[in-house]
Amino acid sequence: MTMASPMVDSSAMRRTMGKFATGVAVITTEFNGVPHGMTVNSLTSVSLDPPMLLVCFNHGARSAEAVSAAGRFAVNILSSRQQAIALRFAQRGEDHFAGLGLEYDGHRVPVVPRALAHLDCDVDRIIEAGDHTVVFGAVQDVCSRDGEALGFFRGNFSSIVPHDNDPEHWFF
Repeated sequence: MTMASPMVDSSAMRRTMGKFATGVAVITTEFNGVPHGMTVNSLTSVSLDPPMLLVCFNHGARSAEAVSAAGRFAVNILSSRQQAIALRFAQRGEDHFAGLGLEYDGHRVPVVPRALAHLDCDVDRIIEAGDHTVVFGAVQDVCSRDGEALGFFRGNFSSIVPHDNDPEHWFF
């Protein structure tokens, strides 16, 4: 296991990585009839052949434990209009599904209605890395719809807007 340099302060690391814009997703699963979900922005595609992605959870997160036990999960990529959903599923220790009807819409686990995309995954492997649990998901099915994505930048929700301007010259 490689230890981080003691010269890199965790708050400096957070601020610096906050400059890397990401999308926002909710990971959902169901274990023993109980739905679980958690907002994440640490998500990436790993492989197209076979289709695989990874998602990172804080150590000890109930949703990570449920994903591991269930062996399956869904990635719900949120639209720009779903900030309230992101905030709801970001609250620690809450029943995120309280007062919500569960929707499956043909998926094996509950999904967020009207998300931009759903990816149904089977757990492929789990790796402990630093203060996170990294879950690799073998993607079994995908569906998506048109719309704008919810972004996250510098610790705040943001817009992700395509632009058609000329790229900036590399050397300024």
